[in-house]
Formats: sequence, structure tokens, C-alpha cells
Amino acid sequence: MELLIVSLASMLAGLVDSIVGGGGLILVPALFATFPTAAPVTLLGTNKSASVWGTAFATVQYSRKVHLPWPALLPAAVAGVVGSLCGAAAVQWIDPSIFRKALPFLLLLLLGYTLAKKDLGRHHAPRFSGRQAAGAAAAIGLVIGFYDGFFGPGTGSFLVFAFVRIMGFDFLNASASAKLVNTATNLSALVLFAIQGQVWWHLALAMALANIVGSLIGTRLALKHGAGFVRIVFIGVVAALIVKTSYDTWFKL
Repeated sequence: MELLIVSLASMLAGLVDSIVGGGGLILVPALFATFPTAAPVTLLGTNKSASVWGTAFATVQYSRKVHLPWPALLPAAVAGVVGSLCGAAAVQWIDPSIFRKALPFLLLLLLGYTLAKKDLGRHHAPRFSGRQAAGAAAAIGLVIGFYDGFFGPGTGSFLVFAFVRIMGFDFLNASASAKLVNTATNLSALVLFAIQGQVWWHLALAMALANIVGSLIGTRLALKHGAGFVRIVFIGVVAALIVKTSYDTWFKL
């Protein structure tokens, strides 16, 4: 029964994550609710063992239909890995809870800006090319990769917003681009968890397959309905993140 529950949660997480990120909102709470006595770090490692496959398959699916600027995205992915590893190492010296109280307000600003700018992310008009594009994308990967390794919640949404606001992408292209960076950071995190023995491999295969199925459904929906649809899902996921992070910060005992 536990395997069925977490597999269904993984499929739904893969669907949401493939469109705009935020799959952790679904899968991580499901793992914690299903295995309440397990070590949190083990559940987080097991979550990565599933989500990395969903984001990887989403990247492949998007690359077949959306023109991805590989010369800019590959440096962003490498920078994301470096940032993620640095963020994970920084946890030893800096308490990541300092972000906890600020996160709901940052997300609220992000949501307010998106709602106020009604044309934001509706049209694909890249602002940079060549080395400038590679540099800007790498900076995004490094900063948000560090955040992912250090704290984590909302990484996919922050990546999408950064590609929209900084790079000038529409929401569909931003989501596709974010998947590559997120795959790289998830993979580096999974390697660290695996080295530490913090992955339940007996759950990983079923969860990974379910996550891939959800991812394939989500990418088809995004590609079929376009940037406007992805924008709506983005707004919904960010709103859910605000509620979740506010509850965890101010009300959870």
C-alpha cells in the first residue's frame, strides 16, 4: 500500500514538475506522511531518486518540440551543479533556516510581479545572444543552484521566473530551459545522497517510473496549450508554495 501511495504521488509530482516545477510540494509531504518514522534526509534522498528522472525525460521531450539554446543552457547546467554543491557545503557553516522566514515574502513578490505584468512570459523575445546569453544563463544556474543545494523549496519556479524575467523567454521556453538546469542540480544532489546511503532504492524504481509517466503527460499538456497555460500553472504553483512555506514558517508546531 505504501508503494502505491508514493508512486501515485510521484506521478502527480512529475506532471506538475514537468510543466513549471514544484513537484516537491506533492511528493515530499507524501513521503513524510507515508513514512513518519523515517529519517528526513533519507526521504529527501528518495525524492531525488524519482524527480531526477522526471525532469530528465521532460528535458528530452521539450527538446524535440522547443528550440533550446544549448550554448547558453549547458554552461547554466554546469554552473547549477557547482552552485548546488557549494550550497550543500555551506549548510555546515550557515543555518539554512535564515531563508525560511523570508521565503514566503520573496514568493509573494514574485507572484505579485507576475500578476501585475500581464504580458510577462507570453512572448518569446530573448534579450541576449552568444557569450552574453551563456554568461547570463550561467549566473542564473549558479545562484539558483546554490539556493537549491542550500535550502531548496521553489527552485523550479525560481528558475522559470529567472529565465522569463532576465533572459526574455516565454513561459514555455523558460520551463523547458529550467528542466535542464534542474536535472543537473537534482543529479548532483542524488549523487551526494547516494554516497551517504540516504536513498531507499527499493522504492526508487517504481517512483521513478511513475514520475516519468507524469512528466510525459505534463510536457504534452504544456506543449499543446503553450506559454499561456504554463503561466497559469506557474501562478498556481507559486501560490501553493506561498501557502505551504507560510504554514511551515509561522503555524507548524
